[in-house]
Amino acid sequence: MAPRQFLVLLAAAVFSVAAPSNAAGTPDGSEEWGYVQVRPKAHMFWWLYHSSQRVDNGTTPWPTVLWLQGGPGASGVGYGNFMEIGPLDGDLKPRATTWLAKADLLFVDNPVGTGFSFVEGGDKSLMAHTDDEAAHDLTALLCTLYHDNARLRGSPLYIVAESYGGKFAVTTALAALKAIDQGKLHANLAGVALGDSWISPLDFVLSWGPLLYQVSRIDENGLQQCNSVATKIKEQLQKQQYTDAEASWSDLEGVVLANSNSVNFYNLLKDDAPGDATTTITTQRERSLASFRKKNGYSGYLSSKAASASAREGGFDGLMNTVIKDKLGIIPKNLTWGEQSGDVFEALAGDFMKPRIHEVDQLLNLGLNVTIYNGQLDLICATKGTMDWVQKLEWDGLKKFTSSPRTPIYCSKEGKTGTQAFVKSYKNLKFYWILGAGHMVPIDNPCPALKMLADITQSPAQ
Repeated sequence: MAPRQFLVLLAAAVFSVAAPSNAAGTPDGSEEWGYVQVRPKAHMFWWLYHSSQRVDNGTTPWPTVLWLQGGPGASGVGYGNFMEIGPLDGDLKPRATTWLAKADLLFVDNPVGTGFSFVEGGDKSLMAHTDDEAAHDLTALLCTLYHDNARLRGSPLYIVAESYGGKFAVTTALAALKAIDQGKLHANLAGVALGDSWISPLDFVLSWGPLLYQVSRIDENGLQQCNSVATKIKEQLQKQQYTDAEASWSDLEGVVLANSNSVNFYNLLKDDAPGDATTTITTQRERSLASFRKKNGYSGYLSSKAASASAREGGFDGLMNTVIKDKLGIIPKNLTWGEQSGDVFEALAGDFMKPRIHEVDQLLNLGLNVTIYNGQLDLICATKGTMDWVQKLEWDGLKKFTSSPRTPIYCSKEGKTGTQAFVKSYKNLKFYWILGAGHMVPIDNPCPALKMLADITQSPAQ
């Protein structure tokens, strides 16, 4: 969609759809959005794009991708949509590598309290406090959206996640499969894809020191300090002291920042905000935890990826709270986009350091297609940590998967040449190594990411 068309739609009257209620959309039907009350006083916002490149060849159905953002508390409707895979970028210009080329796209602000989703009265007790509670809410939304919707029912659903969204993806997939078996959800869940996902916090924190040492970002002293705190986290997790482990995780991030001169956790080739010689480790630690609970961390890094967002008055928040909010037309007037992510993070603090390896095992054993992909330059969810937790799977195909050969992936777009990625697969497990990419793979190396999507979904050829 061209920017002119987008802006014209801001003034156009929205139409109500049959299900769910409190929904709206564009006059041409290419977009729908709305709220679903997933439980009393908890309202989740969704935005669905129907692809103009949809192919109906009679044999391979056109897929739908449900994108789950990380944080926890970052907005899929905002960041995933405008900065990663949606039809328009942060400048409201067409994105050449939009995933709409291969699928319809469903964005949600998940869990409630994120982005345009909200709980009535700002009551924090109404927020999801566990990954399972968040999965229950998201499954409730899906049950409503798929109710009497023939187009969605006929389209295979793929849950694609990034960062903490991976934990939501696996718990939601299990909840959705249960709802399907019970006849409550009329969907064809075809697979999940876990991108740079926080599935095993322990394996990631254990990987940070060795990885940074190997790439010259810390020295022997820094390595020893990192490994010492990581060992402490391991002991706390073994004792199921999850809150204490989160505090130690924050300490470890501070140690990393202090010893690396503020390496960027989302791309280890970059700096976060280089400190001077007077910056103390205590200051670094405080900034570290704040970076994940405020906009300076995950969501802040996403905002920085859109060059125009920082130049626009009000930044990306300004765009979402003016142009986008006006277009949508149904957002409560007193609701401000983006200011609730800290509350969501706090609400899920007890689950933050819990692993979800067992849930991945369950999905594999149920026969669901599971894809894991990782950016080469990510630190927060480093590829080494991902590969380490994969080796903890009890799935009976793991040994043959591990011994399977990798296949290189090439892309000729964006002026890039040479190997852009590798893929390995066995039965219903795939693993993609995306080269030249950090934590946000679709932003850093979009061409192999789009090829990956086509492979995962078996999207009909154009």
